[in-house]
Amino acid sequence: MDRFKRVYRQGVIEILEVWVDTETGVNYLFSANGYAGGLTALLDKDGKPVVTYNDKEGL
Repeated sequence: MDRFKRVYRQGVIEILEVWVDTETGVNYLFSANGYAGGLTALLDKDGKPVVTYNDKEGL
């Protein structure tokens, strides 16, 4: 799993994580609660994907 990097995590039972695609820079939100979970692209106020550029973040 070198393509995706987890950059944020909170929670134990109700988990929220932010993952970044290291090739495109697109951020994804992963949410899990018990046996249920889901993944979606993070969007800005204009409905465009949030992109993290890898020059400073070391992705």
